[in-house]
This record gives sequence, structure tokens and C-alpha cells, in this order.
Amino acid sequence: MGRLSSATLTLLLAGIASPAPAQDRADDNAVTQAEDGFGFSVGRETIGIYTSSNARGFSPTAAGNVRIDGMYFDPAIALSSIINDSTSIKVGLSAQGYPFAAPSGIVDQLLRRPGDKAAASIVLNADSYSSYGLEVDGSLPVSKRLSVGYGAIVGRTAFPDGTDNFNHSQGLIVRWRPAPGVEIMPFWTLTNDYNDEAGPFYVPAGKYLPPKPPAHSFDGPQWADFRYTGTNQGLLASYAPGKTWLLRVGAFRSVFDQKKSYANLLVDLQPDGTADRLLIADPRAKNVSLSGEVRLTHSIVDGPRLHVVHLSLRERDARHQFGGSDEVDLGPARIGVEEDSPKPNFVFGASSRDRIRQATLGVAYDGRWRDIGEISFGLSRADYRKTSWLPGVAAIVSRSRPWLYNGTAAAYLSKSVSLYAGYARGLEESGVAPPNAANRNQPLNAILTEQKDAGVRWTVTGNVKLIAGVFDLRKPYFGFDAANRYTQVGTTRSQGAEVSVSGNLTRTLNVVAGGYFLRARVERDPTALGTIGARPVGLPGHLVNLNLNWKTPVLDGLSLDTTLLQRGKVPSTTDNLVSLPARAQLNLGGRYRFKLINRDATLRIQVTNIFDNRPFNVAGPGIYGAGAGRYFTGYLAVDV
Repeated sequence: MGRLSSATLTLLLAGIASPAPAQDRADDNAVTQAEDGFGFSVGRETIGIYTSSNARGFSPTAAGNVRIDGMYFDPAIALSSIINDSTSIKVGLSAQGYPFAAPSGIVDQLLRRPGDKAAASIVLNADSYSSYGLEVDGSLPVSKRLSVGYGAIVGRTAFPDGTDNFNHSQGLIVRWRPAPGVEIMPFWTLTNDYNDEAGPFYVPAGKYLPPKPPAHSFDGPQWADFRYTGTNQGLLASYAPGKTWLLRVGAFRSVFDQKKSYANLLVDLQPDGTADRLLIADPRAKNVSLSGEVRLTHSIVDGPRLHVVHLSLRERDARHQFGGSDEVDLGPARIGVEEDSPKPNFVFGASSRDRIRQATLGVAYDGRWRDIGEISFGLSRADYRKTSWLPGVAAIVSRSRPWLYNGTAAAYLSKSVSLYAGYARGLEESGVAPPNAANRNQPLNAILTEQKDAGVRWTVTGNVKLIAGVFDLRKPYFGFDAANRYTQVGTTRSQGAEVSVSGNLTRTLNVVAGGYFLRARVERDPTALGTIGARPVGLPGHLVNLNLNWKTPVLDGLSLDTTLLQRGKVPSTTDNLVSLPARAQLNLGGRYRFKLINRDATLRIQVTNIFDNRPFNVAGPGIYGAGAGRYFTGYLAVDV
């Protein structure tokens, strides 16, 4: 056994996969770039069985498990694609050795780092819903040590429910290396969204699904527009005084300024499509989150063994506004019949506020023995304080100072097969109450969660990898009480299995496939009221996703791709008496790489939902939103 390579040392010292400079946009291809089938996005493409809002049945974003280049980030609004090069969902073995692993998985975002050479890309996009847009981004080196990245997006986005918006975003990122071993990267993004109508939510009067609305047709009031401004600012810095020490700092400010907001509810909805239209208007609300992490990492190389120790301090200070809403009953309505009532004069009440301050101090260890295995663990102490101010009520303070810990171990049975097992306990957020709740938009209490998992990774041949595992997660379960407040009513236990296959089946055929099979059960709290079913709302029993990319011999630069998605039925009411049916979806597409005025270019065309199987989405227990039918998308990316 030899000594570990310097590349391996660098990767483990940083505690994340080393981020690379941004690639040209003409190269964007999620199937050929994804490392596994769990969840990956790049540019305008997303594949995998998990997303930033759903991993193993829970939301890693709502839980507070988002990272930027591996550093802790609490977003009030998502990071813009202008500077976000790619996003990976880390669960199971893909999170092995990741410092301070979290039960709900980790959303790992890599920044689009400015390169050392001048480069730019232009992306034009459109779809059959009448969306269109223009993106421009690039890098501009100022000196050998300083480069600037820039980007802008402007366009119109049309949604499956017939609503649309106009939006524009812009961003800057600077990469400065003032001295050897020192890198400083500040960034800034701004997003504006306006003229975005409030799409309808359907609330049936009985135990049945809503009737299907007309495809891509909005029948709500035109004056009920949603508008917001979002900004993300941050600084990433690193200092490596030697080969075995690394100091990293991440500091971020995220702001979501909701200037206008409405909820458009069709309540008491009958099977014939008649209902009562209820409009809820919200006053202006501003959510601001300051977050960041300081991490000191030290490595010790001992022949074939490597020991890496991380000392970390993570902090956040998040402020939210909610409540104060006013509502108007617009009277009888019917799905598909346009609402033309004049805008009423809304009178808003006093808003509620809360502030969350949290500091987490922890130490993590990662040890690797070449050809033998690896082991990692982390121990943290969180100091969590939430203060809520409700109208007419004295400040309510809740505190928690739990110990949080995680551990994983992997054994290399051969050069191609390894086994792993892990455990994690975390303090996580639970998102916000849904739009039809009496406490609509209220942030829910923080909860303790735990996860156990185990599995195997097998390099089948070449670069084709198979990962298969099992997991067991426990989290509090939320539902409606007798006063229609969204609150904890029990505990969810999700036991399941997941599998991923990725790599080149042949020289011209790439595959990324994944699936999970979930046995989720609800354990009811003794004090909970009403009928609570055995299965949690919104979780299918299984989901399978297959993606293929074939480089054709017909024409140089032409590739064809397909996506097949199949999921089981989804309980949609707390009592489990109504479920969304199982559904399958097939997407077909292709891309052509060519030269346009001596520049690399890619033309991408895709047909989504070939069989026009229009679904509903569960927006909360007993509340539904319209999903997309068949539509066409396309973009042209040119590297200049």
C-alpha cells in the first residue's frame, strides 16, 4: 500500500468535492455529468429521484440542509442559476465523509467560478406555453489573480395552470487570489418577479379529487398578482497556510421581499366544477436570513492512512413576517369560467414576526485507510432560540440545546465493492403552514430528526456504478387540528430502499437511473384530533426514474435522450381516504452540437409528458394544484 495521493488529500482536506471553474453552457448535459441517480441539476436540466424539496420523503431545504461549496447556507430565497453551476442531492453513500451529514440529506450547490480566460455564453429558450427568455453569462479576467463572473436573465415564464410572469435576474461573482493559498470570492444576485397571477388551489368539499381544469387556462382575477424581489449576497474565503491546514469561511445574506401575495382558493369544490372562490391577500412581508460557517480543517497523513479533523462553527439569524391577511369571498365560481370581479379594498391586520438565532459548534473526523475502508463521525452542540411576536400576545420564546451527532463507516471488500452504514441525528426546520391553513405561511417549530442507513456500492464495469441501500428516518408529522391550524399531529417513520445506476453502458450510451421504494407510516399523537391515516400525505410508495442519452452514428454531434418516470399513488388527505393515482411520464428529446460562426453551440429540443397525462400536485392535506400536460421546450446555447 502506497501513500495517499495529493489529489485525495486536497479533496478530503476541503471536505467537499473541489469546485471547478464554470464550464461552457453548450456542454450542459445532466445525464452525462451526474455522478448518480439520486438528484442532479446543471443549467436548465434536472434529473434524479430526489430534489431540493424532497429526499427520502422529506425536504432538505425546509430542514435547513443547504450548502454553498460545502459551507452552511440558510436561504430565504433559492440561489440563482446565474451563479449556481450545479446542484447535487447528497444521501447515503454519496454523503459519505461529508462533514456534519444531516438526516434529511444535503443540497450541495457549487458556484459558477470565474475562469482565468475570457469567455461568455448566450442561451435563448422558449416553450409551447409561450415562455421565452435570454441568458447571458461569462468570465472576465482582470489580472492573473483577479477575475469577474457576470450573468443576467430576462424573460417570461408561463406555468401549467395558465398563469405567467415577467422576471429578470442579474448577478456578479469575483474570484481573487491575492497570495498563494488564499482565495476570496464575494458574490451578489438580484431577482425580480412581477405580474405573476395567483394560480388556483382546489379544495374539494368531499372525499374526491378535483375535476380536471382546462389545460393551461387561468380563470382567476387578473388583479391578484404576486410580486417579489429576492437577493443573495455572500462571501467565500479560504486560506491554506500549509499542505495540511485549511481555513474556510462562508458568510451569506439572503432576502425574500414579498411585495404582493394572494392565495386563490376554490373551496367547497363539487364534482361538477362549481365552487366558492376565496381570495386571501397578504400584506408586504420580508424574510431575511444571515447565515454562515467558519471551518478549520487539519489533515494527518500516515502512509496509506489519512486522518482529517474539522472544527466548525455555524450560525444563523433568520427573521420572518407572516399573518395580517385579509380575505374576500368572491362568491360562486366554476372551473374554467373567468372571474371578473373588481379588486376590493383589502384591510390588513397586524403582522406576526419571529426570529430564529442558532449557533452550532461541532467537530468532525474523517479517516480513510487505502484499500481497507473509511470511518467518519461528527459531534455538535446546537444553541437554538426562537422568539415569536403575535398580535396582542407577549413574546413567546422557545429554546433548545440538543447534542447532534452522526457517524458512518465503509468497508472495501474489493476494488469494486464497498459496504457502508450510517446514523445521523439533527435539529431541523419543518417548513411553513400551507395556504389553506388558519396559520398560513407561519414557520413551524424546529424538530429533532434521526436517520439510519446502510448499503453497497459496486463498480460493475468501467465507470458504471451501482449504489443500493436501505434507510429508516423518523420525523414529527404535521396536519390540521380542530381549529384548522397546521400543527404536529404525530410522528412519521419512513423505511425504504433506494438504488442508483449511472455511467457509460457503451461508448455512445449513457444511463442515469434511480428508484426508491418507501414504507412510510404515521404514529398518531394521543392528543391529536380527527381521523389520521396510517400513511403521510404527499409521499408515494415508490418512484422510478430512468434517463438515457445516446450519441447517434447518424450525424456527428447529434444525441437523443429519453426520461421515463413512474410513481405510485400518493395519499392526499390526512385521513388517507383520497389519493392521487399512480402515474407514468415519458419525455423524449435530443440535442445537436455544432459550430455557429465558428463558436460551439448546442440546440436542445424536448417533449415533456408525451402522453399528456395531466396530474394534480398535493399542496397540503386536501388541497391541490394543477400539474403540466404535454409541452415542448427548447434552447440554443452558444459559447462566444
